Amino acid sequence: MSEKTLTRMDLSEAVFREVGLSRNESAQLVESVLNHMSDALVRGESVKISSFGTFGVRDKAARIGRNPKTGQEVPIHPRRVLTFRPSHLMKDRVAAGNKR
Repeated sequence: MSEKTLTRMDLSEAVFREVGLSRNESAQLVESVLNHMSDALVRGESVKISSFGTFGVRDKAARIGRNPKTGQEVPIHPRRVLTFRPSHLMKDRVAAGNKR
């Protein structure tokens, strides 16, 4: 596994190189896309990106968990969690090691 992490700066640099916008406009574009995605997820909508995958929000119910060290029962509060389901194309691409 690679230790490299793709960052917002990397994305905006890619937009700068491939689209030809200024660096400032590229950064604003990336930020705008991420904000639209985040806002939709906060509203409980799913975000589907063709050939990539689907982001969604799921509500998890309250339950009783157990501290693995002590065995003591602990209440786990209800919460919303972010989920990601990759598309079949993305799964195949990752499995092939990004070979084209």
